[in-house]
Amino acid sequence: MNTTPSSPLHSNSTTASDLPRSDQGQPQVDATRRVRAAGERALVLGGGGSAGNAWLIGVIAGLFDAGLDVTEADLIIGTSAGSTAAAQITGSSPTQLLADILSAALQPPRTAPVGPDAGRVRMGAAAKHMERTSRIIAAAKDAADMRRRMGSAALEMDAASDGSGQTRWRDTVAGRLPSQHWPQQKMLITAVNAHTGEPVVFDRHSGVDLVDAVAASCASGFAYRIGGSRYIDGGYRSNAENADLAAGYARVLVLSPFGGRSRTPVDWGMHLATQVDELRARGSSVETIFPDSSSEHMFGANAMDLSLRPPAARAGDEQGRALAGQLTEFWR
Repeated sequence: MNTTPSSPLHSNSTTASDLPRSDQGQPQVDATRRVRAAGERALVLGGGGSAGNAWLIGVIAGLFDAGLDVTEADLIIGTSAGSTAAAQITGSSPTQLLADILSAALQPPRTAPVGPDAGRVRMGAAAKHMERTSRIIAAAKDAADMRRRMGSAALEMDAASDGSGQTRWRDTVAGRLPSQHWPQQKMLITAVNAHTGEPVVFDRHSGVDLVDAVAASCASGFAYRIGGSRYIDGGYRSNAENADLAAGYARVLVLSPFGGRSRTPVDWGMHLATQVDELRARGSSVETIFPDSSSEHMFGANAMDLSLRPPAARAGDEQGRALAGQLTEFWR
């Protein structure tokens, strides 16, 4: 069931219990098992395809240029396209990242297909992926079963490929990041183990390179290899936001390109609204920012259209500037 936001800024009060954090391992892939103390401010960056990434950067840049720097959060949680944004804003200034998106619009990316049918090819692949994953969701009995089925499907696709996509994808992700080193501040990157369907969270103590963590979190449609394991998109962990990982933080700001919508049944407990309610029940204060009505059309089936990155970034920038005043007291 999908939900549609009525406003680009939604306010709730939420707080969460401490999450366990992982023990050290080689590599240790579940950062939620390591014991951590609750913090003050958490920034949650949801998935939303190429357009969603641009919108996230735009919102953060708009806030920044209006005097509110949310990149200084005590915790940053990134999922899928949001994981790329998380790594980007901790390696470069939001203003520069926004400028890069807008300047890149002047020429096509070197790795992108060219020619009059290039956009149609990308959109056709995205539509087929949506159809395939929607069938898997419809056949699953619960969230855990859905994750297992998604992992199995991705592994089957890998078995039929020549394996060259792994290297190309890693190079693509590496080229998007200003820095390939984990930041010192706490950052969590989500994924799902393709073999077991178990949710996974990476951080700088996991023994996994930042590029690999982001590549795994964005692995939509195929299974990304890290060591002896393979991983799929972090959006299958608990919707596109994974805001539940902000448990224990006093103030949580969620940026959701998909506006909190989900393709999974409400009773699976994966919707953003459910996560926010659970945070609120434990005392956190939560604000959510969704695309406004004039730009939300860019974050559905069109989310992988590279031509939408500049307008999505501009829309986000305008929203960030407009909302900075409302959010300043909450964040500081």
